[in-house]
Amino acid sequence: MTSEDLTEAFRAQSDRLFRVAYYILESETDAEDAVQDLFLKLWSGRDRLDTVVNFNAYCTTLMKNLCIDRIRKETRMQTVPAETGFAENRMTEDEVIGRETLERVLKAIDRLPRRQQEVIRMYVFEEMSYNEISEKTGMSNLTLRVLLSNARKSLRMQI
Repeated sequence: MTSEDLTEAFRAQSDRLFRVAYYILESETDAEDAVQDLFLKLWSGRDRLDTVVNFNAYCTTLMKNLCIDRIRKETRMQTVPAETGFAENRMTEDEVIGRETLERVLKAIDRLPRRQQEVIRMYVFEEMSYNEISEKTGMSNLTLRVLLSNARKSLRMQI
């Protein structure tokens, strides 16, 4: 993939990738940093991108993994204050549980059938309406609603 092609393809989906990062990281500045990190990662490996079949899905997966790595790194980097001797967590217990739950949900989404994955990602991460998803996939609204319902049921059972 040429540098111009990569830049154009990345710009076309940078807003969507920002929303994915913001959904996971819950911070606008962290999400912006994650999008920039993703572009640098893609840029350094642009000669290998010609083998990627679905660039959008590839970028989304890389973004998800990059954000999870950031969360893990942040929790590992917490230090022990010298004067107290106790580990002071920056994240509350509820926040840690929320992050772990999110990680389980993302892994569960990866285990769904392909069509359910596609529909739930468009609906949740890309914030597309039923009509937009219907137009993009060619599925009827009824089929779309059934797929989303089944995906949600499967996610509830897996989590």
